[in-house]
Amino acid sequence: MDLVAVVVVPARDEQDRIETCLEALAAQTVGLRAFETILVADRCRDRTEEVARETAERLGLSLTILEGPGEGSGPARGLGMDAAAERLRSLGLPRGLIATTDADSEPEPDWLERQLAHLERGADVIAGAIELAAEGTELPAAVLDRRRRDAARRMAEIAAIDPGAAHHHFAGASLGVSADVYRRVGGLEATPALEDEAFAGALALHKIQILRPADVRVRTAVRTDGRAARGLSVDLAVSTWLARRRYAATEFDLRRLRARRDRPSVTVVIPARECAATVAGVIETTVGPAYDAGLVDQVVVVDAASADGTADRAAAAGATVMQQNELEPELGPALGKGDAMWRALAATDGEIICFLDADTEDPDPGHLLGLLGPLLTDPQIALVKGAFARPFNAGGRALADEGGRVTELMARPLLNLHFPLLAGFTQPLAGEFAARRRLLERLPFPVGYGIEVALLIDALDELGLDALAECGLGSRQNRHQPLRALGEMAFAVLAAVERRIEGPRSATGGQFLRPWEDGRVVRVPVGERPPLNSPSEVVVGEPQASVRL
Repeated sequence: MDLVAVVVVPARDEQDRIETCLEALAAQTVGLRAFETILVADRCRDRTEEVARETAERLGLSLTILEGPGEGSGPARGLGMDAAAERLRSLGLPRGLIATTDADSEPEPDWLERQLAHLERGADVIAGAIELAAEGTELPAAVLDRRRRDAARRMAEIAAIDPGAAHHHFAGASLGVSADVYRRVGGLEATPALEDEAFAGALALHKIQILRPADVRVRTAVRTDGRAARGLSVDLAVSTWLARRRYAATEFDLRRLRARRDRPSVTVVIPARECAATVAGVIETTVGPAYDAGLVDQVVVVDAASADGTADRAAAAGATVMQQNELEPELGPALGKGDAMWRALAATDGEIICFLDADTEDPDPGHLLGLLGPLLTDPQIALVKGAFARPFNAGGRALADEGGRVTELMARPLLNLHFPLLAGFTQPLAGEFAARRRLLERLPFPVGYGIEVALLIDALDELGLDALAECGLGSRQNRHQPLRALGEMAFAVLAAVERRIEGPRSATGGQFLRPWEDGRVVRVPVGERPPLNSPSEVVVGEPQASVRL
């Protein structure tokens, strides 16, 4: 058979998998003369290119290697598919097949033959079925169950549009399109990831039908450390995390935790501002039993010069009270909640630091045990975030799940967009969390309300998802801020996340305009304190608008 197809394979640091992929292509039943292969080596730092060349030479596979832009799977795949379209055009093959798969996937031997047959019968786009490799059966049962549920839901959605579809898949691991249709829709959008979804949208706009046959199949590797920012590996990583690293406070018993011989020292830190009505309850009810049992070694309330007697109530309840402005006084007044936490970290010495809210109206010992339990029972865990139902108190009536407005409207959408590995956290802004000191001292601390989301992102970058956990603490009732005040909190969260995204930053300096106050501009604290083990320990710039060194 003469040349009728070009196969595109994007690859980034795939030296251990590219040989298997190319061997599967060399075994295609259409024969080696029927297709060429384009490998887009996307700024590889390993031997991917060398292994690919050696394999192609050994197998007699026609291989062209292009240098990818290093901007994600979308630009790399698009570069290769554009080159494939041009190659087929130069040969006078407008209905030639552009097929693409992934470097960690193995097409079945008849993968190309089946696609060409469907193309011959009039199909324009062929989406193949994607099966998990054999190691997929070793995934946790909860992960497999979740995948089955998701697959059934997606299949129902597809069947409502295309009753003849044999499966729900549409992914770069198994995709074929005629060269003329590829050019007609404008090619593949150069999104860093999920380029296949963008391509499906372009096809829909042009009213081009996708064929989803059962006889076009690939097997793809089961891994949670894929190179793409999105896709199967991220889905598996999050699903596995949900199965392994989510806990409930009821799983942890005070007596058993206290009995562990290898127990590290524990310091509880409670930042407080005008919390006289609730701080004693947090100390006595949430922390008291664990402190009396010897599980907690130190209880510290870091007060923000409260005028309502918060410090006196905390001291009377048995806590050590520290005024935030008196910690590291040479740095000037504390700039916000995160700054107070950073100073408290420097002023204490517990091997595990647990931060609790001072304004909790319904304290419970399980709140503390749920945060400490995973850290005390699993040395691989370095940080535990609290999660709880957040009812909203509206005129004495509790509205279920209506609290946590900044979380739902700002933090969770940002994480889903930019840090999808953290999308499984129910409440990324929860102020109640516990972590090992050795981790916290390596992380920068935003001085204001960006502290919780920033620590979560930086901890992921430092140690990976499996070192992070979340524990359900039941239901919590905290004070609710006025809606306009939430805008400034959301601004601080946005600034902290933006600092952790590659690319240029907005030059706001923390300036936030209040149009309801005749255009008054206030400064939201968006600066960051450096890691405690950093040689620099100051935040420079204007107070309330400082920047990290």
